[in-house]
Amino acid sequence: MVANPDLVTLVFAVDRPPPNPRLIDRFLVVAEYNEVPALIVANKIDLLGQEAASGIFGPYERIGYEVIYASAKAGIGLEELRGHLAGRLSIVTGPSGVGKSTLLNALQPGLHLATGEVSSAEEGKGKHTTTHAELLPLDGPDGGYVADTPGIRELGLWQIPPTELAWCFPEFREHLGRCAFNDCTHLHEPRCGVRAAVAAGEIGKDRHDSYRRMLTGDLAG
Repeated sequence: MVANPDLVTLVFAVDRPPPNPRLIDRFLVVAEYNEVPALIVANKIDLLGQEAASGIFGPYERIGYEVIYASAKAGIGLEELRGHLAGRLSIVTGPSGVGKSTLLNALQPGLHLATGEVSSAEEGKGKHTTTHAELLPLDGPDGGYVADTPGIRELGLWQIPPTELAWCFPEFREHLGRCAFNDCTHLHEPRCGVRAAVAAGEIGKDRHDSYRRMLTGDLAG
């Protein structure tokens, strides 16, 4: 565990392994609940290209999250990422095989962090190459530290009270006071401000479905 981080950097690959939006949403909810700014890094864009990558991660930009499109192999997005990490205590996390350690090696040659290929035997799931969290100092005038964490395939939400889950979706917040019932779950009640916003296209249906799954404990997929 890392106490009082300044930034959570969520690394997901655009392919190999393909990103799981439900898992992205769970990472973001945990960051929001802990009130830590989240940065999304869409890695390996050399595999699909910018347009396809934007199609996958663009919805998060429209919510208000910053997304860096990166490729350690092609040297894309590295300076932008370095600028976000400089002078901060940052957690770098995400599923296995998305290239977290490869990115850090590219940002700071000499780290020699272990890297691995995606395992075809596990249907595109990555191999665990980082086995424990490491706190790595960054070079440069502003310094900074990065906690490189092991790849995570599942992410629980046991710490988050159900009554606070909706607040952890930033695009829900302006609609939370528009419900007819103070204890509205935003799933089935009449005159629900959140569901009205979904119907109006102001909240994405996929994001509301992620909320429903988290609230009901249906975290499959």
